[in-house]
Amino acid sequence: MDSTFLSQFIMITDIKTVIFLATLVGVFFLINKLKGKFKFTQLMIVSIFLGIGLGFLIQVVAQFPTDPSKLTWINEVSKWYGLIGYGFMDLLKMLIVPLVLVSIIKVIMNMNQGENLGKLTSKTVVALLGTTAVATIIGIIIGNLFKLGVGDKVVKTTEQMREITSVVDTLRGLLPSNPVQSMADANVVAIVIFATFIGLAIQRLRKKHLETIMPFINLVEAFYKIIVSVSITIIKLMPYAVVPLMANTIAENGLNAIVGVAKFILALYVSVFIMFLIHLLIVSLNGINPITYLKKVSKPLMLAFTSRSSLGTLPVTIEALNDELKIELGTASFVASLGANMGMNGCAGIYPALMAVTIANMAGIDMNFSFYVMLVVVVTIGSLGIAGLPGTATMAVSVVISGMGMGAYFPLAGGILAIDPILDMGRTMLNVNGAMTSAVVVSNSLGKIDKKGLNEKSA
Repeated sequence: MDSTFLSQFIMITDIKTVIFLATLVGVFFLINKLKGKFKFTQLMIVSIFLGIGLGFLIQVVAQFPTDPSKLTWINEVSKWYGLIGYGFMDLLKMLIVPLVLVSIIKVIMNMNQGENLGKLTSKTVVALLGTTAVATIIGIIIGNLFKLGVGDKVVKTTEQMREITSVVDTLRGLLPSNPVQSMADANVVAIVIFATFIGLAIQRLRKKHLETIMPFINLVEAFYKIIVSVSITIIKLMPYAVVPLMANTIAENGLNAIVGVAKFILALYVSVFIMFLIHLLIVSLNGINPITYLKKVSKPLMLAFTSRSSLGTLPVTIEALNDELKIELGTASFVASLGANMGMNGCAGIYPALMAVTIANMAGIDMNFSFYVMLVVVVTIGSLGIAGLPGTATMAVSVVISGMGMGAYFPLAGGILAIDPILDMGRTMLNVNGAMTSAVVVSNSLGKIDKKGLNEKSA
């Protein structure tokens, strides 16, 4: 049989590929058996550990290679595993545009007279950017405590500085000049703006033209119920998708790459942990028990950790905020949607701050008080419009490093960029938790959270 057919089309040229595909199928059968014995959250935890174990087993069989990408059979296994894991993420992304569009329209058109949309927007932006500024300060402190970059060996990278866009162009890019293109690009902020105008128009036309627009109102209500039903069906597949997603992260990066930059990994996860505790403190100050909160939002946090996509997790995030935390649907959809595109505490807050400190130390740049103040400002402003997709943290770093005048030293970050997926798991989880924390703050300040219903459900 033609080897090209096997290597480039079927992508199965080694018996090890067949064995690990069969192993994944066996794991799926095990998960299916456990479905009736475990709650969904417990099953998700089991799936994560099964994925870690499977990824580690691949590394053992490969004898812990320095560069796993050079082994053909690992690339083949990763490709097939990606069909399940990333295929699931594609299904979730399929929901983003219709879910955000219809939920925002539905809520705004049903708003009571006198409810202030401007107040909702301003409070959301302040909450998202405020937590990002705090995350940046934590990144600076931890980066200095760990002395990141001090005495480190310089490792160059093929990764290039991403093209830097000005703040003015970034803000203009968020406007829906072409709503269809915005939907195709999953520009969630633009979709929110477009949906807001439609919702306001319906609200205004209701007084004199209710009979004319009633069919569209009924369509929005019906479509919302349908898209929520589709969301629930897809979300039930999460435990199966988590296994290959987790296994791929371990298999593709290898343990040697992790050991090489262990100090940076540790610093990032310590920063994430501290910021996570601050999130819980903010949640508790807004009248929700942190333990109850964690139980309610475990589903989106686990998916964010394994999928590394804030935007892909968005449907699950909205579901948890509305169904579990009893936050009014419009507020949940609005804040979570913006939180997936701006003010991401992990990717656009902690990570650029740690990278800036590391590169400054490696380049011998003096870091004084004005440097740190400038860094907080640049990171916070740069967090606007950073899409919640895997890999875009490099864009956030590019913006910050360039904004701090250190663009020439970007290649010094090679060793860190090489293991980005390991870092991205914790960062993305923090992004999603930051958005949910902001939703709690905003909804509590506007009286859009049903604490009585939340406490009853918890009991």
